[in-house]
Amino acid sequence: MKQPTLKTKEYDSEIFRKRIQKIQKKLSKGEILLLFAANHKIRNRDVEYKFRQNSDFYYLTGITEEDAIFILTSDTVGMFCLPKDKEKEIWTGIRLGKEKIKSMLGLDFTYDLTDWDKQKSAILIGNHTLYYFFGENPDRDRELLTECKTLSERAREGKFGPHRIEHPYFLHEERLIKSKDEIQILKNAAEITKFGHMRIMRESKPGMYEYELEALLEQEYLKYGSIGGGYGHIVASGKNACILHYVNNDDQLLDGELVLVDSGAEWKYYTADVTRVFPVGKRFTEPQKTIYEVVLYAQKNAIRHSVVGVPFNEVHEKTVRFLADCLREMGFLKGSLDEILEKETYKKFYMHRTGHYLGMDVHDVGRYYLDGKSRPLKDGQVVTVEPGLYFDPTDDSIPKEYRGIGIRIEDDILIHGKEPINLTESIPKEISEIEALKS
Repeated sequence: MKQPTLKTKEYDSEIFRKRIQKIQKKLSKGEILLLFAANHKIRNRDVEYKFRQNSDFYYLTGITEEDAIFILTSDTVGMFCLPKDKEKEIWTGIRLGKEKIKSMLGLDFTYDLTDWDKQKSAILIGNHTLYYFFGENPDRDRELLTECKTLSERAREGKFGPHRIEHPYFLHEERLIKSKDEIQILKNAAEITKFGHMRIMRESKPGMYEYELEALLEQEYLKYGSIGGGYGHIVASGKNACILHYVNNDDQLLDGELVLVDSGAEWKYYTADVTRVFPVGKRFTEPQKTIYEVVLYAQKNAIRHSVVGVPFNEVHEKTVRFLADCLREMGFLKGSLDEILEKETYKKFYMHRTGHYLGMDVHDVGRYYLDGKSRPLKDGQVVTVEPGLYFDPTDDSIPKEYRGIGIRIEDDILIHGKEPINLTESIPKEISEIEALKS
């Protein structure tokens, strides 16, 4: 099998300098943006989870060290970062240090993180608006609110601090539209993801366990330089596929059942998000084929409809209408189509949305509604398209041969004029392709 081509530059400071300049132009005098890097999270006792930088912080700086603080105003840009410390670096790795970071990004100032408490008043004073992602870190929220209150009490000195805190939506609006470099990274993430999905399609067999397939996915992702999955792998065999966010991954694969795998590799801080369904054994059963073909048809229609100018929610509404009509014609739902849609009885079988934004985060940032209306799709957006149907294994009103079937088919779609580009198109999803892999 052909090896994936993963050619992108390593750290390119020019990319991040340009992003900083672009965001800086959105700030007026008296406005300040603060971004905080992620910190290490404790898994248990003194063991930490694997570190992953905050997406917003990485997007603007490309810095992957913890606990740093990025400061941006209309005329200055700076950072507080971990100080150089030989003893600590022996244990946890070499730190960049303030001088190197200043040079890398062309910053106006850098301080050691240990200076933050001494400098934060001077940083905030004279700014009336603080742009900050409030609510992510309660301790940090309290610190900043206290500091703002303290500064407000210095009015008699002719000084002031922020009296308004706003969510920096403008940063997320920038992240919503992907550059050529970002699209290439997402293509590479998709290519790595393909190798994982195709391997488990080929190698799954009765008697294996879900966690064995999860291990194969992770092996393929890591082999090509990914940090692993961009979210928790869902490997759901049989009736587990009817649990939308099933992550136990500890059941045994049984002949005659299907496996639903929702997994995407993260590469260079961008993640793919793909769902495929395939038989444990060599062939789909007839009931499985019937439901699969309905979902596949719905997905292809939804992809075709994902074009510039179409309101994002319209893709979902048309998909719901199609699936509801199919369920009615097949006898799973009673009443007219309008009644089914009005009463939302289709949600017994289809209870989630048809897609979401994709990028650095699997459920990526950006507003879905503008002025109360569903946002039209634009060139450069990447979205998922993932319709599904799920048949409750405990529902006696459903014919026995359909109970426990869960089908979801998901691809990553780049909005590109009137011709959407499927970034994950090469991952097999036709029944004939999947069964050929199983032969």
